[in-house]
Amino acid sequence: MGSGTARCFCSESKPCKRSRVQFDEAEYSGEKACLFDCLPDDIVLSILCYLSASADCPCKRMNRLGKNPLVLEKATLKSISIRVENWSPPAHRFLKRCVRAGNVEACYLLGMIECYCLGLRRDGCHTHTRKGLRYLLRASRRGHAAATYSLAVIFFNGTGMGKSQENLSTGFSLCQRATQLGYVDAMRELGHCLQDGYGVAKDVPRGRRLLVDANTRELAVSRSSRPVASAAALPGEGSSRSEYCYLHSDFGCDVPAPEVHPANRFMAEWFQTRQNLGESVRLCANANCSRPETRRFEFRVCSMCAVACYCSRACQAVHWKTVHSAACTAAIAARRVRIFNNALARFE
Repeated sequence: MGSGTARCFCSESKPCKRSRVQFDEAEYSGEKACLFDCLPDDIVLSILCYLSASADCPCKRMNRLGKNPLVLEKATLKSISIRVENWSPPAHRFLKRCVRAGNVEACYLLGMIECYCLGLRRDGCHTHTRKGLRYLLRASRRGHAAATYSLAVIFFNGTGMGKSQENLSTGFSLCQRATQLGYVDAMRELGHCLQDGYGVAKDVPRGRRLLVDANTRELAVSRSSRPVASAAALPGEGSSRSEYCYLHSDFGCDVPAPEVHPANRFMAEWFQTRQNLGESVRLCANANCSRPETRRFEFRVCSMCAVACYCSRACQAVHWKTVHSAACTAAIAARRVRIFNNALARFE
């Protein structure tokens, strides 16, 4: 190609000359820029047309090179995320290949699937649970904040190990590590642990500071990514209550509800399609979490309605502020009416 023009070979006719697409380096200098989007369409089409015209089986070669460990190691979470309806043995093997290549996001995703989904069996087999723990530990050692916090929740609850295997001190240490990595959920969990004296000496002021820091960090991320609605704006005035959630402290504004992680979305869909597990296994009531129990009565329940269950104190606090405060009041009222009617029926 010349210095001033670029040729397009996207048709069977003679190649036509097009002016070169101007490339703005400042536009694509950010860390999250998609490098493939930086390439002009005529260059991509020219490469593809040359490959299809000169190679006997280019798709096989591209498929082989796409499985190279160097490529799989750099694959993003969106490119390797999977839905339950697409889950299959080849998809499982692909995630394992990404893990062997050193992809940290694949370690976390496959670790959650192995631990909470494939390990959710009634025959007492914990092979998948142990594999999931190894994957999560590998991701945590490489500085993955979500994997570190997930390990903390696992040790707090004794997931896959039994209630006697709960290790509060290890869970607290992992939660501290995830907090140092800037994970907001870990900051909230650590704050509530300090306030309640759970696994550590009680320190209410320090716990409160951690909760405020978590809200501040969440608010800062929200303002930098998208506009934030005012707290005075009611659901009917341009903001839907399902799209926004209150902060724990009164900062005078709402923040958008966080996007559900592909691992949490997979767990929710997996449980919905596995109805044969029965009612003994419950999901965390926080829709952004949806961790299932690996044994009966693993999660804590709401002390008021005794219906909603939570895998952690952070999930309980968030769900109370966003949804459960209104639903719990209605559930308590219905429970009192039921008790009164039962007592009345006895006297009659």
